[in-house]
Amino acid sequence: MPDAAATVVTQHTYPNGLVLVAETMPGVQSAAFTLLLPAGSAYEPEGTGGAASMLSEWITRGAGDRDSREVLSALDNLGVSHGESAQNLHTSIAAATLGRNLIPALEIFADVVLRPHLDDEEVEPIRALALQTLRSLEDDPGTKVIYELRKRHFPDPWGRPSPGTPETVAAVAPETLRTFHRERYRPNGAILGVAGAIDWPRLRDAVGHLFGGWRPGAEPSVVERATGPARDHILRETQQIQIALAYPAATVASPEYYRARAAAAILGGYSSARLFTEVREKRGLCYSVYASYESHRNRAAILCYAGTSADRAQQTLDVTVAEIARLTRDGIEAEELETMRAGLKSALIMQQESSMSRSGALASDWFYLGRVRSLAEISAALDALTPASVSEYAASQGTREMTILTLGPNALVMPV
Repeated sequence: MPDAAATVVTQHTYPNGLVLVAETMPGVQSAAFTLLLPAGSAYEPEGTGGAASMLSEWITRGAGDRDSREVLSALDNLGVSHGESAQNLHTSIAAATLGRNLIPALEIFADVVLRPHLDDEEVEPIRALALQTLRSLEDDPGTKVIYELRKRHFPDPWGRPSPGTPETVAAVAPETLRTFHRERYRPNGAILGVAGAIDWPRLRDAVGHLFGGWRPGAEPSVVERATGPARDHILRETQQIQIALAYPAATVASPEYYRARAAAAILGGYSSARLFTEVREKRGLCYSVYASYESHRNRAAILCYAGTSADRAQQTLDVTVAEIARLTRDGIEAEELETMRAGLKSALIMQQESSMSRSGALASDWFYLGRVRSLAEISAALDALTPASVSEYAASQGTREMTILTLGPNALVMPV
């Protein structure tokens, strides 16, 4: 693992509002960046679901002086691995290459973000890919039920899925996508995280040169709308029944954050966690079961999932809900806490060794906290957890606000 004491995190905010946060990683030859743009599905106009995802594909199909093929060839020639995608809050552009090729790669992506061609003839192939993604979701009911769970649990637009719907994707016009690019791709609210073998003064000046002329845009107005229902079933003639649950948790910025992560992990974050042990190992009710933590800036949730046969689905739901209740009622044991702590620390160490993962963590920390957490800070916070503190947090969780969604050939009896 890189020497935490030798890493240096530096931050700069440009006049147009773009934030650059970077970390040197001694001993690595790679460099990576993650650019978070405030242009996720939450900010799509009504009836344009999928626009953010389609645009994230469109911007790479010709930019600056290069056509689509030339953009990809230029990145390949630099040895750049990259990905562009839209999530609920952000459109994310991430790339990794050798440290010496970082700034040339940023030059290409400055064109992609600021000067995409957005040619009409590229829209229909992109639309076809988007519709194919939506069709594949119908063949992946486990992913489908989690998308639908978010829609019911979080207020709209914060649970809005990025793929959209077949109807909205089919209807989105090229000019709608161009307007979304013009209004939502803006430097104020954008965060560029860079990690690896970097020269900070050169990087800071290069980013200022490449992105300094990017004009700020207006903050979008967002109207939250209640969603739900809190208990629902989606009828599908599938072989299995998918079960998904969500209930509120502490946000990343909350003092209770690490307790929330611990509670989620102990419930279902690893192969000896409670749900895995009670639902899968002891009773053989299903093969796949887990719990995970998910956060937006002002709200967060613990999500649970299980997929099982129709004849075992009711018992699977009942046992899953019972395990959540047992966690909130009886708390946790010291041995469980140590297992959880070892797992989270291992994940942290592996992230610290990857420039790509680290660049994403830098951008994410800045978005949620307005600062970057050090490895020592996170490690100390995990070490400070006790069975009593995590049990106290678990007891305070709002499981009465639980959303439960099932998908399959028949509905289940929902718990009170």
